Amino acid sequence: MDWKDLPSLASLRAFEALARHGSLSAAARELNVTHAAVSQHLRHLETEFGEVLARREGQGMQLTEAGHDLAAALGEGFARIAEGVMSLRSRRETRPVVVALTPSFAEVWLMPRIGAFWAAHPEVELRLVPSTALSDMRREGLDIAIRFGRGDWPGIDAEPLALSRFVVVAAPGFTRARTLADLGKLTAHDWFFSGAATEQRVWGQAIGVDFDTVGAREMANNGMVVSAVRAGLGLSIQSRALVAPDLASGQLVALHEGDPEGLGYYLVTRPGPLSPGARLFRSWLRKAAKAA
Repeated sequence: MDWKDLPSLASLRAFEALARHGSLSAAARELNVTHAAVSQHLRHLETEFGEVLARREGQGMQLTEAGHDLAAALGEGFARIAEGVMSLRSRRETRPVVVALTPSFAEVWLMPRIGAFWAAHPEVELRLVPSTALSDMRREGLDIAIRFGRGDWPGIDAEPLALSRFVVVAAPGFTRARTLADLGKLTAHDWFFSGAATEQRVWGQAIGVDFDTVGAREMANNGMVVSAVRAGLGLSIQSRALVAPDLASGQLVALHEGDPEGLGYYLVTRPGPLSPGARLFRSWLRKAAKAA
């Protein structure tokens, strides 16, 4: 199709409204333009086709045979366009909200709280994708990501979600270490960390413990790490937000706390509008993080 062979879409749209309403004034009100503008569009089309498309009859406009033919074609065409647009909008509104997040955040922070979101919004389907990689959100079809770092990733929008303090934790009585110097003397057998939780290596550097040098017992996921520490087998570095229930119950004790500026969990979205479901989940995450 060559667009140069068609009249202006504004004129065609104005004529289609005129044909439905049978009135220049009513068409003008629908399109939020002046009576004169619709009349001008009509004259433009009549010049284009070399035929009269509508004549004034009393207070309204009566279509000619050529006008009826054009109105029928435009009505069918615009209805098909509207159907396609509504179909895409419906698909966007009803498709699952895809959320990528770190495994440790998913296990310890999100899952104990997610029931509240499902209860409030049963119509929103979430697809949670545990991952430590900051992938191309558009290419991977991600609506939202929760990532750990300083929020300085290019090409995306990042806002602080949980910039909580990190904490070195152990079971009560596991060690008498209470200073950074004491922690630095511990060996690989004393530390546990998760291969899926890159946060722990970053925090280790913040307190002067280089796990590449010291070593540690690596577990498959952070849930296993916390379970091992609760059992008194060693200690670990965790986000305080993730182990707050254990600290409150006394299952774990804090040996050291720190708060590197800007380091924490960020709510990440790509530039542009979010689907209705993604907007609801983002709003809920903000409120849940604030409450926590």
